[in-house]
Amino acid sequence: MPDRPPRPRRPSGGRPSGSPDGDDAITFDARRGRRDGDDTARAIPIGRRERPARPAPPGDERSPGQRPPAHQRPAGGRPAAAGARPAPRDESRTRVMPTGTPPPRPSGGGARGGGPPRPTGGHGGGGGPRDAGRPSRPRRRRGRTVVSVLLVLVVAWVAGMFWAVTASWAEVGTVDASPDGNRPSSEGRNVLLVGSDSRAGLTAEERQELGTGEDTGGARTDSILVLHTGSGPSTLLSIPRDSYVEIPGHGMNKINASFSIGGAELLTETIEHNTGLEMDGYMEIGFGGFAGVVDAVGGVEICVENAMDDEKAHINLEPGCQVLDGKTALGYVRARYSDPEGDLGRAQRQREFLGALSDKMISPANLLLPWRVHSLGTSTAGALTVGEDDSMIGTARALWAFRGISSGDGNSMVVPTSDTSVPTPVGSAVLWDETRSEQLFADLRADEPLSVTPDDS
Repeated sequence: MPDRPPRPRRPSGGRPSGSPDGDDAITFDARRGRRDGDDTARAIPIGRRERPARPAPPGDERSPGQRPPAHQRPAGGRPAAAGARPAPRDESRTRVMPTGTPPPRPSGGGARGGGPPRPTGGHGGGGGPRDAGRPSRPRRRRGRTVVSVLLVLVVAWVAGMFWAVTASWAEVGTVDASPDGNRPSSEGRNVLLVGSDSRAGLTAEERQELGTGEDTGGARTDSILVLHTGSGPSTLLSIPRDSYVEIPGHGMNKINASFSIGGAELLTETIEHNTGLEMDGYMEIGFGGFAGVVDAVGGVEICVENAMDDEKAHINLEPGCQVLDGKTALGYVRARYSDPEGDLGRAQRQREFLGALSDKMISPANLLLPWRVHSLGTSTAGALTVGEDDSMIGTARALWAFRGISSGDGNSMVVPTSDTSVPTPVGSAVLWDETRSEQLFADLRADEPLSVTPDDS
């Protein structure tokens, strides 16, 4: 029997050599998805490849491209005879792409080619390396929700505060307090604060309740203060209302007469003329307005050093710390006949109370709630008068400086005096100490540390 030629050996899982695709030099391992000799490549199926139909052999009645009957097909994928071409097969077309060492397959992923892999993250534990340290989606959504809510609240608070402040400032009255002509020049900023004894707007019952007396047909100053702010500590300076000074165009008189004669403008000019300090701002409040502001903040706590029984001021206070309402507070800052120091003692109490009132007004409980700011602002604004050139920011800075002085961060003093009861053509008056008062004014004009201390005044 003649020897049969050796059967061509087919690589495992691949095509026989000499395939019609022309891949004689490269064998393909379909199960492992790589070419022989290439450990860094992986086969990716990208579609199906159609082979051209071959004509049927002579005598075959099949149409082109039709597969032969089963009994004519080689078994096991082998060719029917040596050298015969293998039958075409419908197989997936592949493309080889270098991918490096394939990553390990996650455990528990199910059968090959099955459904989607099981989730590995979440709250139940063990996510893969990509999920390490990454917050879950529900947690990130909750964080974004909290941030959005906080942002809305902040915007609403800012809008509410803007409405409260602007609405209150619109209620503030204005007056021309800037003198004409040449004015002095000084460093820092000076604000003139006037407590007026005007009864305007008060009914007969309110005047009786507050103990202000009948309307005298004009306004006088019950208190005069100058607030100086600059590079150093702020200074709150009281000017006794009976100070005997020169009123421009009206000769020598008590300083509060300038307010009765020419109002805020002449009072400002008189103070600038006698101190050399330029007044950059003006604030005025009357009797009724003062009491209303105190009641609006819920009263002010004051520590009374000595018993005060003053019928003209309508107060009878025992020593000790106590909360004063509007009516009692007005009597406290006006009383002078029950004070051993008279007008100087009253000026000291006025500075003390003004600082405590400012501290209460600017407390967090009143500033953080827009409706409280609006209520307090409208109560204060209706009783407050400022200069025509004053701004809301400048007025707020003055109130903040009052608060700091009441806390001990600044100087609180009265103009140094040499005689508190000197006879004059206009009655008993107060004389300033020329040397010390001029030195004090010079320090304030230059915005320098004070060489005259409150104890010297």
